[in-house]
This record gives sequence, C-alpha cells and structure tokens, in this order.
Amino acid sequence: MRENNKYKVGNIRPSQLLFTYGIGAIAELPQLSVLVMGLDQWLIDDSQALYEPRLLAAVKTRLGNQVKSLRRPPIVPSEGGENVNPFMGVPVAPFPSWMVCSRCRLLAPLESGLFKIKSNPFRLNDICYVHANCQGSPKYKKEPAAIPARFLVACSQGHLDDFPWLYFVHRGNSECTGPLKFEESGSSGSTTEISVKCTKCADLSPRILSDAFGESGKTHMPRCRARNPHLNDFDEKCSEQMSTMLLGASNSWFPLTLSVLSLPENSSELEQLVEEFWSDLSEILSIEELRSMARIFAKSDLKPLAKYPTEEIWQIILKKKDNSQQPELEQKKIDLKSPEWQVFSQANVNLNNENFRLRPVEPPAGFTKYFSQIVLVEKLREFMSLVGFSRIQSSGDFGDEIESEEITIVPLSSNPPQWVPSCETRGEGIFIQFNESTIQVWEDSQDLRNKANKVKLAYGDWLSRRNLNPNKSLTPSMRYLLLHSLSHALIRQFSIACGYSSASLRERIYSKKPDQEGGPQAGILIYTAASDSEGTMGGLVSLGESSTLGYHISQALEQVKLCASDPLCAEHDANSQDGSLHWAACHSCLFTPETSCEKGNKFLDRSLLVKTLANSDLAFFE
Repeated sequence: MRENNKYKVGNIRPSQLLFTYGIGAIAELPQLSVLVMGLDQWLIDDSQALYEPRLLAAVKTRLGNQVKSLRRPPIVPSEGGENVNPFMGVPVAPFPSWMVCSRCRLLAPLESGLFKIKSNPFRLNDICYVHANCQGSPKYKKEPAAIPARFLVACSQGHLDDFPWLYFVHRGNSECTGPLKFEESGSSGSTTEISVKCTKCADLSPRILSDAFGESGKTHMPRCRARNPHLNDFDEKCSEQMSTMLLGASNSWFPLTLSVLSLPENSSELEQLVEEFWSDLSEILSIEELRSMARIFAKSDLKPLAKYPTEEIWQIILKKKDNSQQPELEQKKIDLKSPEWQVFSQANVNLNNENFRLRPVEPPAGFTKYFSQIVLVEKLREFMSLVGFSRIQSSGDFGDEIESEEITIVPLSSNPPQWVPSCETRGEGIFIQFNESTIQVWEDSQDLRNKANKVKLAYGDWLSRRNLNPNKSLTPSMRYLLLHSLSHALIRQFSIACGYSSASLRERIYSKKPDQEGGPQAGILIYTAASDSEGTMGGLVSLGESSTLGYHISQALEQVKLCASDPLCAEHDANSQDGSLHWAACHSCLFTPETSCEKGNKFLDRSLLVKTLANSDLAFFE
C-alpha cells in the first residue's frame, strides 16, 4: 500500500483487497489507519489482466459494458529491479483525519498542520504521525506519536465521514475551532468514560461520547454529509441520519463480490491452453510477433504451447479476438452456477486438464438413497471480482434475486470503471449430488410445506424490519435450507480430519426446484481455494472416497442431533426479535466462519437433517 504516491505504508495479500481491505475499507496498521482509495487513483499498468469470460460477462451485467477486463491488484516484485515503478501499489489516504496526541491528548485534524508523518523506508510498520512541538511533560525528548481518533460516522447509503467533533462538543454549529482535548477517565474504554472538551470555550462543559450513540445520538448528531472519502467526493444529498461507529467496526464495510469456478470447454487441448494463457497472448498483434515470442516458450510459463505450430496458435488467437469484438448485446442477469452444476453433475472426465480435474465415485454405503453421485474435484480454479461494497447492511444477507435498488451499493470509482480488481485461487473439493426423487418426496410432505410458509413469513418480517420490500426478494426454498445445513455440518466435520481449518473451507450451494429455469438442482460443493499451497494439498479430496465419506457424513449428522445449547438452540425461532434468520442452529452446532458461508450463517436449521429435541417431523435423513 502507498500513501499519496509518496510513502509505502504496509503490505497486504491480493485476496485481502477483495474481502478485507478492499476499496472504501479502512486498513488498520500498527500506528496508522488508512482508507483504500477508488480505482481512479490506481495505476492500471501495474495490474496484470485475468481471463475468465463468464465472470467478465457477469461483471458487465452489474457495472456496464464499459468494463473491458479483470485485473489482479498491483504486486510489487520481491526481488525489485530497475524497471519497477517506485509508486507501484494500492493508493491509500489517512482516515480518519482526526488524530489524538498520545501525550497531551490534543485532538485535531491532519489539515491543521500540527501532526507530521514520520517514516522508515526499511521498516514499514514504524510509519506514524507525530505531534510536532508537543507542550507535554518536558521529560520526554522524543516527539510523541499521534493515533487515529477511534470514532467515525456512517450511514446505510454507504457514506463514511469523520466524526463531527466540533459540532458535537459545541452542541451545534459554531465558529470556534478549538483546540479540543480528548480525555479518558477510566481504563475500560467505555464511551461513558471518554469525553471531549474545547479548551478555548471555558464556559462549555465536556461532552461524553455516549451521547453520540443509541437513541440520544439521533438527536445530538447532524445529518449525513453524503461523503465518499474513497472518491474524494460528496453525493448531491443524503436523507439519512449519521450513525456513530468505532474504528474497525465489522459493519463499516461489506464487499460485494462475484465469483465463478473456471470450467473446461468442450474444445481441443490447444484451445484450452490458449484460453489459459490468454492474458499473455491477447496483446499479440501479428503472427510475426507470435513467432518472436514462440522462441522463448520452452523457457517460460508458456512451455505447454511449445509443441504446437505457430500458425495453429495464431488462428485460435484470431478466432478469440473476433469473438471478443462482437457488438455488445443488452446484458441480462447471468446464472453463474448452472454451468458449474452441469459440469459437476455430468462428471465428464474427458474434460480434465491441468487446471480442472474431477473423478466421480460411488456414494458411500448406507447413503445411496439420499445421494446419486459423489465427485472428487482434485483441481479447480476460482476467479473472484470486487464490484462494489455497502456499509451498515451486508448485501449478502439477502436473497439472490433481490433487486439492486433495495440496498445501496457504493461504486468503486467516480466514473464507470474500465476494469475491476480480481484474483485467482486454486484448490480442491468434494461435490455431493442429491437424489432428486428423494428430495421431491421430502418436499411434498405437509409438515415441510407448513415449515416453508413459516420461513417465508419470517424472511418477510426480517426484510420489513429493515425497511425493504419483501416482494422483491425470493425466499430460499426448503431444499436450499437442507443443502445449506448439511454443508455447514460437513465443513465442521471435515475441518477436524482434513488438515484445513474451517475458515479455509468454502461452500457452493446448487439449489433449484424443477419449475425454475435450469432446474432441478440439488448439490453442494465443499472446497478450499487459497492463494498458497494450502489450497491444493489433497487433504480434503481424500475424505470423499467411498470408504471414508460415509463415516464423516454419519459423524456430522450425529453431532447435530444434540447441541450444547439445547433445548434453547432446538427451540429457536427466526420470528423472535433478536434479528436472526436461522432456526435450530448456533455457534455450538452449525455456524461456520462467515468466510466459509455464502449466506452469512443465515437460513440454517439442523431439524431438517435429523430429529431434534423440539422437532421430529422434518428430518431428511432417517
């Protein structure tokens, strides 16, 4: 990461730029906090292009046809070199801009000039702001560090801003500019023990920070200024009330990402190789240029192409370029999962290649009634792109069909983006295909239909409490809840035996009823996809063999029969006022890390898997 094209301030992994510290998010460094700036300030020449047509088409559907490419975030070579751009990296800016002197407790913005940056090019973690000419105790000779003020304001429209310290202290708009002093009277860090006072206004009493939270905050805080700090811009207006939050709050940034699994095409080996290396081949303009490049194929990553005639490679390149130059059609919603379902359910081993390899095996003994096929995915690639983000409310909390206007998605750039940050990861997985006839018999029971009505009502109430239209979101079906619950039970079981932590495992649910387009579908893929070697060590695939999978499924089902929180867990109802959207599920039985779950630990119910203390009429497994 780099600040203002001047200082290098830290390092993060490429995948973190999509899920943790993406555009608009705050990265907390040891002595500094910074905001990742929008794509307008990124250097596109430092970003390598990725080729995945299905994902690019989905990104265009959401952001527009002006998006031309998917690109990796800029990565600084570890060995350096003369040709490395000294400003390469992800641009960031200090945020919040109000700092507190660690010695005299002065509270002031960076624009006041009272704080200056102190950097060490050899130790990035030491970079910090210091309070120059601090008037604190003279026994300190070293300039004291200035730390970020740990309070911010945001709104559900995606705006983020500095805490309005002057407005808050003076109980409204005032021409007084301080100075202000940030005081803590206790050691607990509670907002009732933190106060701010204006040292210039002697007749003004200090203001405690608890006044900025809860119901009192709605009357003591101003309206939102509609600020987008990652764009250095303001929206025209915002009707929301500011909400105070702590620096580092988990609801300050929720990424909106799209992901696909790279699927092999029914084409020749050479066409698959050209597609694999398209990011390197797409810039070639003539066959002469290709011939020059072909001389070093055997000594580069393009070695698999060395055995093919240059003319054949060139013809395939021309064909792909002609297809990419076809006029853009009106974009419609793209189903990313159905093509994956087709490949996994057909399990055609003739499509195996260097990046995708699957092997079908028989369902384990005792489960042939429930599962029609098990597919071991020994190699896979996942491509992911960041297309926006939200604040306060996560877009992942809603159904797949929710309309875009129901929740505000903040753009990544001031102008429509020409590219989006993306990453590629490799891994392995186990695909479990359910027996469709068994699922349909289970779905047709009257008890399950009654349960489906309760789920629909609960989801509608959940949306209404958030001022969203229940009619614009499709309620997940009961088969989705079944698949989702089993997926979580297996992730918890697999993490014990496969060598991967539960946070390293992910799920992909394929669920469609027969009357839906592309249906019926009923399957789960539990996979690991990581940018390091952990994603491809084989520990997960080995658990999918027929001789071992049955044991792990039995163990997973046995573990969810009784929960350490029973009977409270078994009796939990999503209609309660705790804001939840799950039934018999909790951290002791079904919840997984949110990086593993595609629905944020919502739409879970272990009573759909096995009999529980509170319900014995819905279990799918006997």
